[in-house]
Amino acid sequence: MIGRKTWAAVGAMAAISAFPLAAGGGAPARAAPGSTQHMHIDCEYSRVCPDVANSQDVYDQYVGHDEPSALFYSNTPGSGNQMQYNVTLPKDPPPSKPLSRSYQFELNGALWSNLAQHPGTAFLELQFYPPGWVPWPTWAVAVGADTCDPVRWCAAMNIFSLLEDPVNGTTQNPTCLAKVGLETFEFAFVTKDGVAQAPANPLDSTLTTFTPNRTRDLFMASGDNLQVALHDTTNGVQANINDVTSGQSGSMTASPANGFAQFQYDPSGTSCTAIPYAFHPMYSTSSPDTRVIWAAHGYNVAFSDEIGHFQYCNGAAVPATPFGVDNSGNPITCPAGNTEESGASQEPTEGAGEDDFCFPASEALRYHVQGCTETNTGFDGVPYQPVWPDGNTALHPTPFQFTSPLTGSGYNQPYSQVAFEADLPRIEFSTCSRISGAGCTLIPQTDDGAPAAFYPFFTTTTAGGACTWQFGTDTPGEISNFGQNSQYGSLLGLTYLIFGGGGATRTLFNDFRGVVSNPC
Repeated sequence: MIGRKTWAAVGAMAAISAFPLAAGGGAPARAAPGSTQHMHIDCEYSRVCPDVANSQDVYDQYVGHDEPSALFYSNTPGSGNQMQYNVTLPKDPPPSKPLSRSYQFELNGALWSNLAQHPGTAFLELQFYPPGWVPWPTWAVAVGADTCDPVRWCAAMNIFSLLEDPVNGTTQNPTCLAKVGLETFEFAFVTKDGVAQAPANPLDSTLTTFTPNRTRDLFMASGDNLQVALHDTTNGVQANINDVTSGQSGSMTASPANGFAQFQYDPSGTSCTAIPYAFHPMYSTSSPDTRVIWAAHGYNVAFSDEIGHFQYCNGAAVPATPFGVDNSGNPITCPAGNTEESGASQEPTEGAGEDDFCFPASEALRYHVQGCTETNTGFDGVPYQPVWPDGNTALHPTPFQFTSPLTGSGYNQPYSQVAFEADLPRIEFSTCSRISGAGCTLIPQTDDGAPAAFYPFFTTTTAGGACTWQFGTDTPGEISNFGQNSQYGSLLGLTYLIFGGGGATRTLFNDFRGVVSNPC
C-alpha cells in the first residue's frame, strides 16, 4: 500500500505539495507564473488527496471526497506489490451543445489504481486525467481542473504521506507544514523516458512539476487500449503504461532521481528537510488487513474513481483565473442567481462552501462548460445524475474499462476475490454517525433531504473476448451489475489510532464494503 488510489490502472499513489497560503487563510493564492517557482498541492484545500480517517483531527474541518472503489484480494506472494491491468480509455460525445451531454471530466476528477507503501505508511495512486476542460497546472489548487490536452489523456504517479505521530499526538512543525502541508503530495507525470520533468516532492516541486509537457509526457487517445503495470524495483516502485493502440509507452519510478523524498520529522523545531527516498510497496499480499491505517478507505490493491467534484454554474460568467482563486487566495464562487444543474431541474447555486473553484467556459480547451470543482457534499452535481455511460454515446461517454489485475512474474496469477467499497459514511457527515453507523446510507441524501438521483456502480461485460470491469451504470451486453448499489454491502468498521492516545484505538464506520468471488 504505497500510496492511495489510481483509477483504471494498478495501485498508484498520489501526493503533492502546497501553494503558499494567503495571508488571511483560505485557499492557496497563486503566485506569479514561473517554471522554477515553488508550487505544491495543499491537501487541506485541494480535495484530490486521499481521505484521512478523521479529517477534523488533521485539519480541524471536513476535507474529503467520494471514491467508490473495486478492491482485489489474493494470498499469492507478490500480489500486494506487482500487478498488471488491461485498460480501455473512454470516449466522449461531441463538444456541441455541451449542456445537453455529459463528459468524463464532469463525472470523474481522476481515475486511478492504488497501492500502499513503506512502513510509514504512504499511499500511491496512478491517476488518469480526462481531456477537454480546464488544463493543468490548475489542479495544483482546484481539484477536477486537470486536463492535459483538448482530446488526449495523460497520467501521473501520486504519493501521499501524513506528517504526524498519532501515538504521541504531535505533527510536523508549522514552518515545514506551511511549505509542504500535513498530508504531503508527491507528483510526477508519466513520461516517455521515465525521467520526471521536475522534482516530485512538495518542498522542491515547481510550476514545471504540474505543467504537462507535450514533448516528454505520455499522451493517450480516447479509446486506446493500455497495459498498465505496477511493480517494485531497486530504485522504487514503478508504473509502466504501454499504449497498445499507438505503440508508445511511458513510466515513472518513485525514486530519489525523480525527486521523491521523505521529510525529517521535527515536531518541535523549525526545520524542513527533504530526504531523498525510494518508495517501495508495503505488503506482499492483498487482503482486508493490508491497508493504510490513517486513511478512510481500507484498501491496498484497488481501482478507484474520484467523483463528486463537478457542478454546473449556469448564468453570469465567473472571472477567468489560473487556479480558481482570486488575488487574495479566496475561491471563485458561483455568482448568486446562477443555477447549478442542467435540464428542467434548475436549482439555485449553493454559494461558498460547495460551489467554489469555478471556471468560465472560455478557459476550457474543448468542452466549453462553466462549472465549479469543490467537493459536492450536497450530492446533486453531475456525478449524482443518471448521465453515466449507458450505451447512448451521442449523449454520454463510453465507460472506463479495466480487467482484473494479474500478479506473478509473468502476470498470469488471478486475484481470488473482489470487494466493492464506498467511503460514503465519511462524506455523509451531516446525517451519518461514524461511531454508531446510524443515518449512514448507500444512496446519499442531497442538501434538500431527498435521496441522490443516482450513485454509480461497477458492472462486468465482455470486451476483446475477456471479462472486463466497467464503472457507471447498466450498459447493453453487460454480464452482471452485482445488485447495482447493493454491491457496496454493509457498514465496515475499521480500527484507527486515537490521535495523542498513546497507542489506544477506536472503531469508525468510514465505508461500506461487499466482498464476492472474483468473476473475472
